Amino acid sequence: MKHRASDTPVPLHALRLVFPPVVTLLILVLTEWIARGSLTADTFTQYIFPHGEAYLLAWGLLFLVWLTVDWLTRFAPLATLIAAILGCVPAAVNFYTLQLRGEPFLPWDLTQVSEAAGVASAAGIHIQTSMVVSIVLVLLLLAASFFLYRGRKKAGWKFRILGFAASAAATCALIFGVFLQPTVTQTIGIMPDAWMQDRYYRYYGVITSFLTNLTNLEISKPEGYSEEAVDQILDDTAAAEKYTTSPLYPDSYGATTPADETEQQPTIIYVMDESYWDVSELEQYGFAFDTDVSANLHALQQTSAYGRAYSPSFGGGTCDVEFEALTGYSVSYLPNGSKPYQQHVTKPIFSLPNYLKTQGYQTAAVHCFWAKYWSRDTAYPNLGLDTFVSLEKMTHVNKVRRHYWTTGLVTDDSMADQIIQQYEKMKSSSDAPVFLHAVTMQNHTNYNKDNYPDDQRVKVLNAPSGISRSTLGALEDFATGIRDADAMLGKLTEYFSQVDEPVILVFWGDHYNPIDSNYDVFTKSGYASDSSADPKLHQTTLLMWSNYTDKPVDLGTIAAYDISPVMMNIYGLKSPLYFQYLTRQLQAAYRSNTRGTILNRDGTTTQTPSALQQTWSTNHWLLQYDLMFGKGYALSRMGMEDLGSSQNSK
Repeated sequence: MKHRASDTPVPLHALRLVFPPVVTLLILVLTEWIARGSLTADTFTQYIFPHGEAYLLAWGLLFLVWLTVDWLTRFAPLATLIAAILGCVPAAVNFYTLQLRGEPFLPWDLTQVSEAAGVASAAGIHIQTSMVVSIVLVLLLLAASFFLYRGRKKAGWKFRILGFAASAAATCALIFGVFLQPTVTQTIGIMPDAWMQDRYYRYYGVITSFLTNLTNLEISKPEGYSEEAVDQILDDTAAAEKYTTSPLYPDSYGATTPADETEQQPTIIYVMDESYWDVSELEQYGFAFDTDVSANLHALQQTSAYGRAYSPSFGGGTCDVEFEALTGYSVSYLPNGSKPYQQHVTKPIFSLPNYLKTQGYQTAAVHCFWAKYWSRDTAYPNLGLDTFVSLEKMTHVNKVRRHYWTTGLVTDDSMADQIIQQYEKMKSSSDAPVFLHAVTMQNHTNYNKDNYPDDQRVKVLNAPSGISRSTLGALEDFATGIRDADAMLGKLTEYFSQVDEPVILVFWGDHYNPIDSNYDVFTKSGYASDSSADPKLHQTTLLMWSNYTDKPVDLGTIAAYDISPVMMNIYGLKSPLYFQYLTRQLQAAYRSNTRGTILNRDGTTTQTPSALQQTWSTNHWLLQYDLMFGKGYALSRMGMEDLGSSQNSK
């Protein structure tokens, strides 16, 4: 005998109606718990409740997915499982990627989930309590849905198709009509964040943040892009070299040495030091340390080019800074939140290493973390770095900071040894000049005093009032890394000062970080504000040293994308036309144009470019588009036609 709808007890019918919205809401809570690692009252009051519209959208998606699967299969446990997977799995991946690289789980990471899992395992990051509890709760929900919907009246196939079609259509409408429509999401209060994807995810949650980032995948061709437009910009740049009378830096080696006497094929060493900035600057703001953490830096500034690099990143995104420094391209022109190594450096492109190879250089990179981290294993060859020594290939290296990183991080001292060893290996195998690019890891966030033993850790002797013991401990951890980076700088310059060939060493930090997950070190001392967009928190330490000139040069602040053009300019190296354009832009328009903040030539900042600045910016993007995504018209003008053929073939 068939059951009638009226045969279902009212309480059971009510439970079946309430179950889908309640269970998907619970899954949403689990999703955020897993992604954040913890859920406190502050999490709700500071992040979730003020941005409730984002979480309402995420809950709506989970709810509609549950209904769609249930109408299709009429098997509630499967609907519950799919909704749980949709929320909890990306949350777990997000947690691990945040721990490893300081950046959340982004859409383009989907192509590298297996690699990320391998890196997480190798780095010693294990399953968290939130994940264990979530697995148990999901299993209980699966059991509950099985018993709750057991014996449910079977709907006719027409009714099922109608229900499935309606719920599927609503799901698509939510995704394509809301999540993927920036004008809609911004209207309801979900605002893009050019500086910190980590903060974006904290505000709006994993699901909403991930889906809204899907709109950042498209690259639009700049208006007026053509071979004629590219040629006009480059013709103007080439012509300007003939009548320019004032050098970019009048006191530099390149400006004071006759062109036919400048060294043209020196060894070039790049060292981008993780999270480096001269923390001794805080001594002007009420802090005191028990040692001089930047003794070598300060001594070298007397005989080197020195200044600051304006970083496009804060709290993470190391690869963005590295990309800018190696290419002269600005990530500000790329979609918000995109990662060029993962999305765009998928074929050979113009870069400093690729250009130097046309000048006879041999090239290599050294990075003391896993090769797949930030997709360097695929990006480096496309940038022209022919040899890559990653953590997998390193032996006899020392590691520290095991309290947070269970397998430890390679010390900067060991990195100095690796750099020297790789340099000697390259020199012994070939007479070709060397370009060697290195990236360190010792001082990677997060910071905690327990990362170093008391007898090894730099101590804070004095500090402004109102800073917690935890934050002071984190600052000591950070300052210890700065001291060790300074020692590495001293070790490298001491070694290369004695080699029998000209050497240039460029050393800079990739970005600032919050200390102890807050801004108290900056705000309570008056060093900077609590905004990650504060220009002060984007100007990291920069040093350009050479063993064949001791002329001190005040570089001021330059954009990270200007590091290579300026290096070639101040040492009088033959520079490609694209880099010549950037040095003229630096001289004529602004010191940096990064993430919507323009650093004017006089050091002031603005968010509104002048007409002149807008013209230079427009031309910069047009050249960058041509070299990254377009026809590569500029390559032939720089003697790099072969790279263009390789680029087009791929």
